[in-house]
Amino acid sequence: MATRLTRSAALLAAGLLLGALIVHAGDAAPGVVSHIKVLSDKVEDVSSLEAWKKSFIKDGMTDEQKAMTIWENVYRFRHQDNPPNEFLHDEGNVHDPIKTFNVYGYGMCCCAASNVAALARYVGLQARGRIITAHSVPEVFWDGKWRLLDASLIAYFPGPDGKLLGVDELIAGLDDWYQKNPGYKGNDKKLGDFMRGGGWRKGPEVFSKCPTYDDNGWFPAATHGWYSTMGEYVCKPNVIYEYGYSQGYEVNVQLRPGERLTRNWSNKGLQANMLENNGPGCIKGVPGQNDMRYTPKHGDVAPGRIGNGTHEYDVPLAGGAYRTGALLVENIEDSATGPRVKDAAQPGTLIIRMPSSYVYLSGEAALKAVVAAGGEIAVSFSDNNGLDWKDVTKITASGESKLDLKPLAYRRYDYRLRFVMKGKGTGLDALKITHDIQHSQRPLPALAQGANTITFSAGLQEGTITMEGTTNPANKAKNVFVTDYHPQLNGVQAQMLRLEGGKGDVTFSIATPAEMTRLRFGGFYRARDAKDGWDYQVSFDGGKTFKTVDRAAGPCQGCCKYVVVSDVPAGTKAAQVRFVGEQRNTLCLFDFRIDADYKEPNGGFRPVKITYVWDEGGTEKKDVHVAQKPEETYTINCAAKPTMKSLIVELAQ
Repeated sequence: MATRLTRSAALLAAGLLLGALIVHAGDAAPGVVSHIKVLSDKVEDVSSLEAWKKSFIKDGMTDEQKAMTIWENVYRFRHQDNPPNEFLHDEGNVHDPIKTFNVYGYGMCCCAASNVAALARYVGLQARGRIITAHSVPEVFWDGKWRLLDASLIAYFPGPDGKLLGVDELIAGLDDWYQKNPGYKGNDKKLGDFMRGGGWRKGPEVFSKCPTYDDNGWFPAATHGWYSTMGEYVCKPNVIYEYGYSQGYEVNVQLRPGERLTRNWSNKGLQANMLENNGPGCIKGVPGQNDMRYTPKHGDVAPGRIGNGTHEYDVPLAGGAYRTGALLVENIEDSATGPRVKDAAQPGTLIIRMPSSYVYLSGEAALKAVVAAGGEIAVSFSDNNGLDWKDVTKITASGESKLDLKPLAYRRYDYRLRFVMKGKGTGLDALKITHDIQHSQRPLPALAQGANTITFSAGLQEGTITMEGTTNPANKAKNVFVTDYHPQLNGVQAQMLRLEGGKGDVTFSIATPAEMTRLRFGGFYRARDAKDGWDYQVSFDGGKTFKTVDRAAGPCQGCCKYVVVSDVPAGTKAAQVRFVGEQRNTLCLFDFRIDADYKEPNGGFRPVKITYVWDEGGTEKKDVHVAQKPEETYTINCAAKPTMKSLIVELAQ
């Protein structure tokens, strides 16, 4: 059954030797706790599309109310700034609204337009993108008309009847005014002088009732104003453009014994494009000041926007406790201090997977090796779900060492480390993996003065294996390329997954470490002709038969379509996702994302330790709570207005 996307998480791939996972049986405690969530009553939950909808879209809302809520949500959780680029998507910038809200918290106009469109369609509304002069905006359809909702500059324009106008109406109204007042066209200084002191209200009627201009004609961030609007809508009407988005990311905090996630209401100047540019100005921004002056009025209680946290995994090697959190353990026996090769005739293999809800900015593995005479430990890295491995180092002598993982893990959300050990007695006595991460401060569960209700939950014990790779060869060195997932290309070019002739298909094989619960996939595509289109197909019998679950149809220069397949046969651990194309004019798949959710094989609940750190009047305060049940509510009291510092989650010892 194909349905609208309702969940997401992290990914694993074909090529995994299913069944090779060796763990301690019996009454061992769960090896991983999934979907750990800490919420405060001061900040809404936007950790997934499903959570966002539950927080904001209420039964009985009209289409207009839904659309206005979406517009407001987008500008509340993302700030206009130099956008993040993960070098995965045709549009360049990050265009997944849930990833934007949680990982970054900033973006440009095309990002905001795509966010509005994605959320509107998720709740059943029609949406589209519009190109205007030096700006990108979305329109949402309700009450029989297309209406502009600009969440980038924070604007909409009511007509005489109070109903919101669409882009073409704004273009026509502005053109009419310039015909009567030609001396202002293209003269920013003259327009700037005109708008001050409420003068903008005497300009074109189509802009005269905008509620987000201040008296001097500035938008809330004061980076743009009425004068810029007077240039942006000097353009051709009816220019429709899809700001392609990705869909499938969600926050799924998973913890194993020895694993800790720290999210900070501060940053160290690190950001996902620090190798290419200086990043967004809001890395030093303060809500309530300068171009973030508007954010506190819209629920922003954080002291900044960009956060740098840490993801640490001190792998519990002694006595075999690591096994329930490992992806693969083969030909290994346990000693009091750590794993050792069991049968000298063959290597011992340990694979550790490192999925993250937040983008990695650095990486280090600190280890203590024990190498027998003539033995070795070969360390390798995979960012394509174990299909291929890159050599990291080879250790031939006992001792401590540190491995720099940043060149491999930078801008990734998931990878695997493999340790292939040779020689009887060769093994590891210590392994700690540490990453700096980037996250937005805006959706973190902040505290306020007085009583704060904190809600803890550990939801579905599921993980996710994800396939998402760039189709642009120019980005090969900066992220995963589509062919890294070893797709079967039949009459389809790797670049933009464009058909070479009238028909073609691309098939991805995806495997999970335990029973698959659902497939979520789709992409951003072009189908110029009405007869152009992609059939979305799935197979659960090794590719013997395929079922069509939906169609991404034309005509469109650009469209986005994502589906969920929830009727996965019991016991399934592998599937194929196939995009079957038929082309009359032009057909390509710019971006794709495939998520395979699965039951964590060693998942379950165990107590979780939650640590809040904040300042009150210069004095550090701390609250430590151990959640003993999968759902708990408790209270933190702040005697004075708090300045938030850190939120730390880890399994209780």
